[in-house]
Amino acid sequence: MAVIDVSGLGAFIREQRDQAEMSIRQLAKAAEVSNPYLSQVERGLRKPSAEILGRIAQGLRISAETLYVQAGILSEREGDEAVTTAIASDSTLSERQRTTLLQIYAAFQAENAAGKEDPPAPTKVTK
Repeated sequence: MAVIDVSGLGAFIREQRDQAEMSIRQLAKAAEVSNPYLSQVERGLRKPSAEILGRIAQGLRISAETLYVQAGILSEREGDEAVTTAIASDSTLSERQRTTLLQIYAAFQAENAAGKEDPPAPTKVTK
């Protein structure tokens, strides 16, 4: 499981909140988390789950993937952001299942990207 850099993540969330000109209370309400909890996240004292990150992203009106990258859950990548957003917001999955799916998705993307960089050597067909 990925290690979340809570100090850098908290600073990033605070910066995004400041840019959106939102108070911490406004963001807490929009993300449906408590004001003290959000304050602890911003100060790097709490490690939010992928679900909470998704709700914070929604409150900030940024992609959940942006926060996942900041949290170290995902690497920056090319691809369909809708996939990661859909996984993160699927309430039928547990937190562990969402995180696992996001990691598998990222691994497939990395594998495919590596395949593009190192094309297989041509094989010689002999008769």
